[in-house]
Amino acid sequence: MNFSPANITALIVAASFAGGLNIYATVLTLGILERTQWVALPPGLHGLGNTWVIVTCALLFGLEFVADKIPGFDMIWNGLQTVVRVPVAALVAYHASSQLSPQMQILATTIGAGIALAAHGSKTAVRAAVTPSPEPVSNIALSTSEDVLAIGLTWFATQHPIIAASMAAALLLVAFLAARALLRAIQKPLRKLFRPDLEEAEARAAAEKAPPG
Repeated sequence: MNFSPANITALIVAASFAGGLNIYATVLTLGILERTQWVALPPGLHGLGNTWVIVTCALLFGLEFVADKIPGFDMIWNGLQTVVRVPVAALVAYHASSQLSPQMQILATTIGAGIALAAHGSKTAVRAAVTPSPEPVSNIALSTSEDVLAIGLTWFATQHPIIAASMAAALLLVAFLAARALLRAIQKPLRKLFRPDLEEAEARAAAEKAPPG
């Protein structure tokens, strides 16, 4: 991998998006790639190849693999992971950009945290819409897809960082639009269930504003 500012930035964008989905899978993938010397990572990420990092992330990835596929509990789990995914993604971005100027390193860290937060938020919103489904298959399939995407995108980012960053940007847009559409789809039934008086008041107000005749 050519450690140019553009490639480092692209790697940060893709890895941060993957980290927002599953930070343990992302760091584990980078650690294994560094440990096996399959690819060359920026010098600041060489520490991810340490045995304790790989073992810890492997254990936590195994825990998340199970917890994230239990309907209902997955929402609690994802809520708790907010304080893990975003800071760790920011830390990875900080070390990945260690070759850049201090100002660019701060900017890269901010970008990494922002992208991870956006990906995590979109994932949580989509999960909130899918979790109420009575069957667990959709929840398990969605979680598994997120795991595969996090690992695949992280690996691809070390091979073709610019393309991977473009994919991450496109996926973030799709995830945002999907989350908004799903939340809107469930908003109306929930409002009817918990706020029937509000629905009636809005209907009366609309009728009063309508022109006569």
